[in-house]
Amino acid sequence: MSTTMDAVKTTQVYRVWIKASPQKIWDAITQPDWTEKYGYRTRSEYDLRPGGSYRSYANDGMRAMGAPEIAVDGEVIECDPPRRLVQTFRMLLDPTSSLEGFTRLTHEIEEGTGGVCKLTVIHDLKDAPRLAVVVSGTAGDGAGGGWSWILSDLKSLLETGQALDWQS
Repeated sequence: MSTTMDAVKTTQVYRVWIKASPQKIWDAITQPDWTEKYGYRTRSEYDLRPGGSYRSYANDGMRAMGAPEIAVDGEVIECDPPRRLVQTFRMLLDPTSSLEGFTRLTHEIEEGTGGVCKLTVIHDLKDAPRLAVVVSGTAGDGAGGGWSWILSDLKSLLETGQALDWQS
């Protein structure tokens, strides 16, 4: 994805096909014991009802670099397990992203054939250019690989039982 101002102000859409049930994918997205195993290895907690809170806590490495305890926060807007989760999302790791405020994040899980499901992540990043660069994976300042990186790791974990070795 380009990091031009036009690109970072648009909605970003990521899709991955995972050989796992909708429920297993849902649990991996919404259950803290799962969220600590892939991507940024952060504990995410949801109150899975409209108006419920969402929090993702900084991992030990993030805190060692001065990150606040809560890395991302938000609110559940829509919850239809195991098919659709819509929430707000505000990155609190740096002042610029934090000041951009809340964005809208949607997870859609569609069951396919042969035990394969399509997971679509839609992140509406209007008026959040810094966050758009971070979640696109193009920040280049130790911010990781964004949604593509997270979803690749999630797929690997669900299909093989092992996350990718990002830490080495």
